[in-house]
Amino acid sequence: MDFLSRIEEVALGGSGISQEDAEEFVRLGEDRLFEILPHTERIRKHFKGDEVSLCSIVNAKSGLCGEDCTFCAQSVRYNTGVKTYPMLGAETIVESALEATRWRAREFSIVTSGTKVAKREDIETLERALELMKQRAGVERCASLGILDRDTLKRLKDAGLESYHHNLETSRSFFPRVCTTHDYEEDVQTVRTAKELGFYVCSGGIFGLGESWQDRIELAMTLRELDVDSVPINFLNPRPGTPLEGANYLTPRECLMIIALYRFILPTKSIIVCGGREVNLRDLQCLIFSAGANGMLIGNYLTTQGRPPEEDLRMLEDLGLKPKK
Repeated sequence: MDFLSRIEEVALGGSGISQEDAEEFVRLGEDRLFEILPHTERIRKHFKGDEVSLCSIVNAKSGLCGEDCTFCAQSVRYNTGVKTYPMLGAETIVESALEATRWRAREFSIVTSGTKVAKREDIETLERALELMKQRAGVERCASLGILDRDTLKRLKDAGLESYHHNLETSRSFFPRVCTTHDYEEDVQTVRTAKELGFYVCSGGIFGLGESWQDRIELAMTLRELDVDSVPINFLNPRPGTPLEGANYLTPRECLMIIALYRFILPTKSIIVCGGREVNLRDLQCLIFSAGANGMLIGNYLTTQGRPPEEDLRMLEDLGLKPKK
């Protein structure tokens, strides 16, 4: 049995490939991509079928973040010209959720800038928004609100929050080169706490920051250890004014190799392709599903526009895939 067939068999067993096999996989290189895709597509179809999970977000609180993440346009440390505003009202958030349902999104996430949501009035707004979404919008209720403590997470869960999103961004080894204003373990603990409280937990990263393939493997192994439910994969779209504004580290085929790597390591998990998809994959976007993804973000991102939802829905139809209800 050749190497790719062997690691496919391991992945189909549900456990995911080992560190050593992941390192050997990476050594195959981009030139072997089209040999790899049939294997990752079979793994995806085995565990996830032909339904694609569509999620959408609202930037509910923009800019004015005190963190120094090198990729982020919302940091006050960089002059990016990003639009800033405080927490949106509950009705405005719900209107965005209702719009997402028209795009056939099954999950809607309320995203805020900053280390965490801490103001009493902001938490009360979120509670109200969640209650209204539960009444009026038929979508899974998700939020990405930073490094929250157990009590705040429990309070939001009681208000109707079902999923919690908190990216680790990169490996523990590379993280100090990406962010110095909080410790990696704070992010890990947030994921652990959300899992302990019974949330469906989304946690992944952003690629193209200058990290190595070893860093990418390390992040995947950390996510496997934490037993996250869904892995968002973002590709850097360099923002003017940030330290990484001139970064150009990814090719479309490398992006697909990253998705494939994560499908082999995390065969049973949802893999959702999010920010930077259009910019980095260009004409190869439709191959994300063959590479192993079973979901994508539809609509706009936090500070940049996405592709028109109609085009994404047409792409799925052309591929014979269906949005998951």
